[in-house]
Amino acid sequence: MARGRLRIYLGAAPGVGKTCAMLGEGHRRASRGTDIVVAFVEDHGRAYTREQLHGLETVPRRTLPYRGGEFTEMDVDAVLARRPAVALVDELAHTNIPGSRNAKRWQDIQELLEAGIDVVSTVNIQHLESLGDVVQGITGVRQQETVPDEAVRRADQIELVDMAPEALRRRLAHGNVYAPEKVDAALSNYFRPGNLTALRELALLWTADRVDEYLQRYRAENHIDSTWQARERIVVGLTGGPEGRTLIRRAARIAAKGSGSELLAVYVAKSDGLTGASPEELTVQRGLVEDLGGSFHSVLGDRAAEALLQFARGVNATQIVLGSSRRKPWQWVLGPGVGATVARDSGDIDVHIVTHEHVARGRVAPIRRITRLGVARSAAGWLIGVAGPVLLTGLIEWMHSGRNQQTDMLLYLGLTVGAALTGGLFPALASAAVGSLLVNWYFTPPLHTLTISDTANIISMGVFLAVALSVAYVVDLAAARTAQAARSRAEAETLSFLAQSVLSGEKALPALLERVQETFQMESVALLEREQDFGPWNCAAAVGPHPVGRPEDADVDVPVGDRLALALSGRVLPADDRRVLGAFAAQAAVVLERRRLGEAAREARRMAEGNRIRTALLAAVSHDLRTPLAGIKASVSSLRADDVTWTPEDEAELLAGIEEGADRLDHLIGNLLDMSRLQTNTVVPLVRAFDLDEVVPFALRGVPPESVRTDIPEGLLMVSGDPGLLERALANVVENAVKYNGSGRVLVSGSIFRLPGRGDRLEVRVADHGPGIPDGAKEKVFEPFQRYGDAPRGAGVGLGLAVARGFVEAMDGSLTAEDTPGGGLTMVFTLPAVPAAPALEAPAPEAPALEAAEAGGLTAATETEARGNA
Repeated sequence: MARGRLRIYLGAAPGVGKTCAMLGEGHRRASRGTDIVVAFVEDHGRAYTREQLHGLETVPRRTLPYRGGEFTEMDVDAVLARRPAVALVDELAHTNIPGSRNAKRWQDIQELLEAGIDVVSTVNIQHLESLGDVVQGITGVRQQETVPDEAVRRADQIELVDMAPEALRRRLAHGNVYAPEKVDAALSNYFRPGNLTALRELALLWTADRVDEYLQRYRAENHIDSTWQARERIVVGLTGGPEGRTLIRRAARIAAKGSGSELLAVYVAKSDGLTGASPEELTVQRGLVEDLGGSFHSVLGDRAAEALLQFARGVNATQIVLGSSRRKPWQWVLGPGVGATVARDSGDIDVHIVTHEHVARGRVAPIRRITRLGVARSAAGWLIGVAGPVLLTGLIEWMHSGRNQQTDMLLYLGLTVGAALTGGLFPALASAAVGSLLVNWYFTPPLHTLTISDTANIISMGVFLAVALSVAYVVDLAAARTAQAARSRAEAETLSFLAQSVLSGEKALPALLERVQETFQMESVALLEREQDFGPWNCAAAVGPHPVGRPEDADVDVPVGDRLALALSGRVLPADDRRVLGAFAAQAAVVLERRRLGEAAREARRMAEGNRIRTALLAAVSHDLRTPLAGIKASVSSLRADDVTWTPEDEAELLAGIEEGADRLDHLIGNLLDMSRLQTNTVVPLVRAFDLDEVVPFALRGVPPESVRTDIPEGLLMVSGDPGLLERALANVVENAVKYNGSGRVLVSGSIFRLPGRGDRLEVRVADHGPGIPDGAKEKVFEPFQRYGDAPRGAGVGLGLAVARGFVEAMDGSLTAEDTPGGGLTMVFTLPAVPAAPALEAPAPEAPALEAAEAGGLTAATETEARGNA
C-alpha cells in the first residue's frame, strides 16, 4: 500500500488564515470529485471558519473525560474505518488529551499516512521545535506545544500562508481572530508590529530553506549542472595562504548585501600526502568563516580550478570570489592561473577577482610532500627527450647542406639539458640515448651506419653522453633535495602546530581528530581502545561518517601500544606520512590519558571534599551535638534524683530544657543528613508547579510570628520546583535571618523578572537588618561548617545555608547574598517560574488545547509586562 501524501499550510502567525486556506483546498478537491472528509477542524468561534465547514463531510469526534470535564479529540479509528482519499486535520502541533491513541496529533497524522490516506494539515511557525528559543526571544512567550521539524520537513508540499502585520492587526481589531475581551491584550503584547514582522521573516526564511532543499533534490535527480540563480550563494576559494582572510571578509560583505544569501568557503586540497597549506592558517580561516555565518568545506582535487567549479555547480552557487594571483610575472609562461581558468570556464557563475597585498609576490612555498616533478612536467620532459631529438634532426637536415658534428652535438646537448630540467633523470637519459643514436646515424661518418671511424668523433660522443647524464643526475638530485626540504618543512610545521595546541591546553579529542582528518584529507578518523590485549575494540572518539570499529577495517591504522590505535578511512597514505601520523596518534593517546587523569583528579577532589566534611562532621559531633546531649542528660538526671524535691515550676523548666535540647538535636541531625544527601547527589527534586502560598507559611512555623512579615503579591506566577525542598531551604534562611536580625522584622517578599535566555524567573528575598557581611565573605557563608564572625559554637554546625543553596540549585535555581539597603543582609532565591498554565490544565470546552495555549501565552505576557511597568 502506497503511503499517503502530506500537504501542510504553514502560518507565519496565528490568525493569518491557514485553516481557511486548508478548508478552501478541501472544497476545491471535493468539487473535483475527491472523497474528502474533515477529520478535525476547530472554528474557535469564528463565523467565517464555521461557514467554510458547510458542505464538507465531518467525521464525529471522540469524547474523553479529563479532570472532571469532557473534551473532544480526533477519532483516528473512525477516520481509518471511513478510509477517505483525503482527510483535513487542523493544528499539527496539538497535544492530545491524556488517554488518547497518541500523545500528539502529528503522530495521529502519521498513522493516517501509513494507511494510504492523504492528509492536509496546518501549523504555525512558532510551533516548530527547533525555533522555540528563537520565538521566545522575539515574543517573550514560550510555546507549550511543539512539533518536531522532521515531521514538517517530510511533508510532500508546504505552502506558506502569510499576511502583512498591519492587515493581521486589523483582523484582530475587527474581532476575526480572538474574542473581544482578548483583543487589547493581544495587540499590545504578542501581536505587536515588531513581533509579527520578525515571525513573518522567520517563516519566509524557513520556507525558503525547504524550497531550496526541494530544488537541490530536483537538480540532482535530473542531472542539471547549470546554475539556477534562485538564491545568492557566494563561494570563496581559499588556498590556505594569508590572503584568505581578506577574501572571506570581502565575500561576507557581498553576501550581506542580499537577504538570505549564503557564504561557503572551500579549500581544494591535493590528494597526495600532507595538505598543501598551513594547518594553523586553515584553522584560523575556518573560525573566521563560521564567525561570519558561513560554512567551511574541504574538497580533494589535483586540479584546483576544476575542483572549485565542480563544487560551485554542485551547491548551485551564483558567485565565486577568488584572490588575484600570487604568481610572479615570469610564471605566467607556465599557463593561466586558477583565477583565469575559473573565470574562463565558470559559464553563468559570476567571478570576482579580489586584490590583496600579496599579489605578484610569488606563491607561498608548498609545505606538502613533493615526491615527483608532477604529471605535466614529466610528460613534457618525455616529449622533449623522445620527440625533440627527432624534430631537431629533421630541422638540421632541412637547414644545413654542410655538416658540423660539434655544433650538432651542442644542439642535442641543449635538448637533453632541457629534458632534464623539465622531466628529470629518465627523460634526460632517453634524450641522450636517442640523440646519440641520431647523431651517429645522420651526422657521424660513415653516415647511415652505427659505425664511427674517427677517434675524435668517439670522444665527442662520449663527452656528449657524460655531460647529458651528469646534468640529468644533478637536476634529479636537486628535485629530490627540494622534495626532502618541502617534506621536512611540512612535518615541522604540522608538528609545531600540534605542540602548540598541547601547550595552549587544547585537549578535546574530537578537535584533535578533526585536525588529523583535515591534515591528511581522510573521510573519517577514529581512536580505538580495548581493555585487554586481545579483547574487543571500543571507540573512544571519532569524526567523520561511518568510522571503523576495528583497526583491521581501516585504510590506515597506527597502533599506540597494544590497547590503543588510530584508524583512518578514505585512502591509503604514503609511508612518509606515517611519521607525522604517528605523532598525532601519540598526542591522541596523551589527550585520552589526560582526560582520564582529569576524571581521576575530580574524583580525588570529591573524595577529599568528602573527607574534609567527615572531619568537620566529627568535630561538630564532638562539640555541637554534645552540648544539647549534655543539657538533656543533666535535666533527666535532675528529674530522676531521689534526694531532691522539685516544685512543678522547676519540673516544667527542666522539661522545657529537655525539649529545647531535643529540638536542637533534631535540627542539627536533619542538616547533617541533608548535607550528606547533597554530597552523594541523591537529592532528586519532585518538580511541579506550585504557588508560594503553599510554601511560605510552613517555612515560617519555626520562628516567632512577630519577627517576620511577608509581602507576596496575589496572582504571582507559579513556581516550577519541589515545594518540600524550597520549604526546607527557606526555613533555614529565615531562621538564620531572625537569629542575626537587628531592629525591625525580617521581610520575606516575592516578585517576577525576566532573565534573558531563560524566561520568567521568580525571586524570593529574605531581608534582615543585622550587622551584614562584607563582600569578600558573602560566598564563604554558603560553604559547609562555616560560621561568620563571632557566632557561638552552640549556635549550630554551620550547615543551614549550605543545605539551602544545595536544595535550591537542585531545582535549577540559585541562592545568593547581597546587602540590604540601610544595613543588613538579603538572601535572594531565584527559581524558574511557570509563564502560564499548561495547555491542558483547564481548557475551555469550546476551545482546543492549542488555542488555550496561545491565549495563555498572551495572558502571561500581559501579566509580566504589567508587573515590569509597575
